[in-house]
Amino acid sequence: MKKILAMLLALCMVFALAACGQSAAPAAGDAGTASEGLGPKDGGSSITFTTGGEAGTYFAFGGVMAQKVSEVTSSKVTAITSGGSKANIEALEMGDAQLGFTQSDVLSYGYTGARLFEETGAVSNISTVAALYMEQVQIVTLDPNIKSVFDLKGKSVSIGAAGSGVYFNAIDVLGAYGLTENDIKPTYQSFADSAEALQDGQIDAAFVVAGAPTTAVTSLAATQDVYLVSLDDEQINALISLSPYYTKNIIPASAYGLDNDVVTVAVGAVVIARDDVSDADVYNFLYGVFENLDSLAHDKASELSLEFAASVTDVPYHPGAAAYFADKGIEVPTK
Repeated sequence: MKKILAMLLALCMVFALAACGQSAAPAAGDAGTASEGLGPKDGGSSITFTTGGEAGTYFAFGGVMAQKVSEVTSSKVTAITSGGSKANIEALEMGDAQLGFTQSDVLSYGYTGARLFEETGAVSNISTVAALYMEQVQIVTLDPNIKSVFDLKGKSVSIGAAGSGVYFNAIDVLGAYGLTENDIKPTYQSFADSAEALQDGQIDAAFVVAGAPTTAVTSLAATQDVYLVSLDDEQINALISLSPYYTKNIIPASAYGLDNDVVTVAVGAVVIARDDVSDADVYNFLYGVFENLDSLAHDKASELSLEFAASVTDVPYHPGAAAYFADKGIEVPTK
């Protein structure tokens, strides 16, 4: 009997110790409870995401993100082509789309009514969703003798659609070198049209502002020897001092099979939303993208980070975006 009682006592101690160990596990995992409980929101709707031209990064990456969000959340996102940053802001203002891509500088112009939006005025019904990656100012040519922006003088150069973000980037870069629109033979073309014009020898160079590698330039590089013009530190510093939207950036040679890395400037690629888009839809967009980075089938996915996504300061974030970032322990400015 004593042996039986001893065995029962021993078993009770084993169970008690096991129970203690199990009760300790949740305490150790408390820090991860929010992460484990993080999930998409119910009640999502069908929304339109306006991106860019078919030969640009906006459209390609936008389509990948829209598909992923639609797969894993209750929000159904459709990516459509567009005329780019300014057109996207205008589409959101008019209610033709609910989400859109824009350059960080163009977003600020739209929100404050500057430069591109001087005539039409500020667009107040938009909010930031996330900054995603940097868009490099790429000066593309097939002429190996064009080695500097100075060499563009007198040349036929595509500087983006009139009034576009690319146009103002081109004017800024030319200005840093003491050149104006009148010092070149300007054409005003999309990325795809610029690549075709380069291919046909109709222009000498083209400004492309997009995340490298860019589809239009990659396609051109598949059949031609492509060259990108580097900027000089003196001019880069002048650009940055005049505009806080620019940062120095390096395009690796591997992007287009170049001989050397290219030094340039870049602006941010930002996703924005109309203010009246539901919190659930904006939350779901961020959830679908940032909780599934490993399965986003696009090179740009590797450049995304929550820290950069939450770095916009001049245009407040949408409440749905603020809620997602708060769940990740990050505070962002709101209206």
